[in-house]
Amino acid sequence: MATGIDPASQTGATGVHDASRAAIPARHLRTDRWWLAPAATAAGLLVFVVYSTWRAFANADYYHAPYVSPFYSPCLAANCHPMHGGPNWEIFGSWWGLSPALLVLIFPLGFRLTCYYYRKAYYRGFWASPPACAVAEPHRKYTGESRFPLILQNVHRYFFYFAVLVAGVLTFDTVLSFRDEHHAWGHMGLGSLVFLVNIVLIWAYTLSCHSCRHIVGGRLRHFSKHPVRYRLWGWVGKLNERHMLLAWCSLVSVGVADLYVYLLATGAFSDPRFF
Repeated sequence: MATGIDPASQTGATGVHDASRAAIPARHLRTDRWWLAPAATAAGLLVFVVYSTWRAFANADYYHAPYVSPFYSPCLAANCHPMHGGPNWEIFGSWWGLSPALLVLIFPLGFRLTCYYYRKAYYRGFWASPPACAVAEPHRKYTGESRFPLILQNVHRYFFYFAVLVAGVLTFDTVLSFRDEHHAWGHMGLGSLVFLVNIVLIWAYTLSCHSCRHIVGGRLRHFSKHPVRYRLWGWVGKLNERHMLLAWCSLVSVGVADLYVYLLATGAFSDPRFF
């Protein structure tokens, strides 16, 4: 059967035109709008990157009693807001003149950047590697994550440990959001609910991580001898099935929580109180 491609002319070719592949003239046979998913993914991630970069370098409008932006917590610099109501350890002294957010965002950012789902998302959305299922990537060869710099993706598990610590601090911030501006308990505003939804989604995304699933139930030969770990492994596995959804929901929620604090701090509106 004539294919329109001379196999001899494909010597040395790779990818979809490799000699071991069927000699099909077209790059792919998909007729649907396969490009919508990677395009939407790239747009969504780009919006968050631009917004979070602006907020991280702003070094302002990140606190409004009793709320502190999740981008700036825990605050580890001496130049934090003087009325900061959450953890403020000033580990970095006065020599750190940049935004305090730059000290802490590296941990949740590193966790998401090396996350299995986000790797798939930005590999497809920005690098077209591959752009979609059954669509050949434009690169001449594929080396996977076995070389620098992508081999650094293997540090994902260590970023998971730091992400758990940051989630713990944000949980504390959420508890403090149920105080009023005088630090008296019994307050609940719309911001309290925003923070509550955000921390639930952050914990759900963090615990649905593939590394968490392996830490909980990995390296076991007999689940029957470890019923507690087996039960936890099952729960994490159910969360893991929705890892992609939780990744996006938590990404949106943390951005909304920061935006809410920013709008309060700039006087755009007052925090509606329920009691």
